[in-house]
Amino acid sequence: MDPYKIIVRPMITEKGTSLNEELNQYPFEVHADANKAEIAAAIKQIYGVRVVNVRTMNRKGKVRHTRTRKVGHTKSFKRAVVTLHEEDHIDLF
Repeated sequence: MDPYKIIVRPMITEKGTSLNEELNQYPFEVHADANKAEIAAAIKQIYGVRVVNVRTMNRKGKVRHTRTRKVGHTKSFKRAVVTLHEEDHIDLF
């Protein structure tokens, strides 16, 4: 699979920024069918860094109600938190 299809986008959040600064970890939204080895290979190929660890989690979409009393859901997605070697860093901005 193409590495740019595996890595959907980096997740720029307040918690993600603190993980970057303190633990050298970067959160990404990834393709739902990607496994840890594919994610590590894609990060290595796209950013040229050494990946130490990958943690993944499936995030279920939240229930939302509309004005017309219809029930909907936000989209579900898979998140990966990638730990890099202490000498490597990713510039997301």
